[in-house]
Amino acid sequence: MIVETFFASCPRGLEPLLSEDLTIAGAHVGDQIPGGVHFVGEWTACYRANLHSRIATRILWRVAHGCYRSEDDIFRLALDTPWPQWFTAEQTIRVDVNAIKCPLRSIDFVTLRIKDAICDRFRRDTGRRPDVDTRQPGIRVHAFLGEDECTLYVDTSGAPLYQRGYRQKSVDAPLKENLAAGILRLTGWQPGVTLLDPMCGSGTFVLEAAQIALGIAPGSGRSFAFQRLRHFAPEVWQKLADAARAEQQVAGETAIFASDLSPVAVRATLANLDRAGLLPAVTLAVSNLLEREAPAAQGIMIANPPYGERVHTNEEAAEFYARLGSALKRRFVGWTCFFVSSDTRLPRLVRLTPSRKTPLFNGPLECRLYEFRMVAGSNRRPLTGTAQPTTG
Repeated sequence: MIVETFFASCPRGLEPLLSEDLTIAGAHVGDQIPGGVHFVGEWTACYRANLHSRIATRILWRVAHGCYRSEDDIFRLALDTPWPQWFTAEQTIRVDVNAIKCPLRSIDFVTLRIKDAICDRFRRDTGRRPDVDTRQPGIRVHAFLGEDECTLYVDTSGAPLYQRGYRQKSVDAPLKENLAAGILRLTGWQPGVTLLDPMCGSGTFVLEAAQIALGIAPGSGRSFAFQRLRHFAPEVWQKLADAARAEQQVAGETAIFASDLSPVAVRATLANLDRAGLLPAVTLAVSNLLEREAPAAQGIMIANPPYGERVHTNEEAAEFYARLGSALKRRFVGWTCFFVSSDTRLPRLVRLTPSRKTPLFNGPLECRLYEFRMVAGSNRRPLTGTAQPTTG
């Protein structure tokens, strides 16, 4: 098969993990940039990455690249690109443009010019033009503008890859599935190790963990945009999909636990697990983290505690975190506990010293993944007055 050039996007902070996924898929990884990784490979690698990567958001196929000084240069680049070779006029399109240091005044106007160029190329070659559908397009075209260079891509994924197809119910401030999967990998958790999410919300962490434990490919329950391209190879794809299904295990009991103080959140997690066929794999309970007991002598705790919009005052946050630190020391000795938070005061407020902190982004929100090893009597900070914000 022909080797092509691609770009895979991901949550910022997870680029090294994405590179690992792409390498496993058979790609030759190139530069990592904030929010993604460039790679080259055959179409089989693209198919595999879409099917198996738990970290990627989209896989984009590079179809054109050139220098520009004006919107007309970008129009000509798009007009010279042979779009009708790859999809038909009956398929709807959407154009998205991202830019860094772009000197042009209006990104919206650039978007319109690229759309016009695609339609003009179709009229010239086929006598027809595709319609625009911004909600559920058949084909997504992405453009990236640097200071003087423009790159055009065709999206091979369609809906973002974090949309696994199982989320039915949601609660406030859910994590994207690929960010949750990346955080799980950063904790070092492996199937067979006891895992607890005591503030499970709609269950994203345990849903991802259950899929990993049962060998379920994250893309096995959805379709992809590459299946709508003219040169799609269905026989190659079918072999990959069949092989992925053959690796899946029947859902059964695992060492994965989830709880939440809110019955509404637990019901949301239950509905999502049930929709995904994973309900037998996770033990669910309504429980307050500040009061619950550890489900095993050792394990990994991972939680996305209330912050930002979900905690209304600094006083509420300070009170909660102080009680959290005490609860961990009393009930979770022997555990390694991970918390995702944008509140850089968290270590001071829980009066524990993190053994590691990893910068991450939850969308535009900068966060830290804090690791606390709960060894009896070894890592508690003395209380030294009112907690003040610190940098992390």
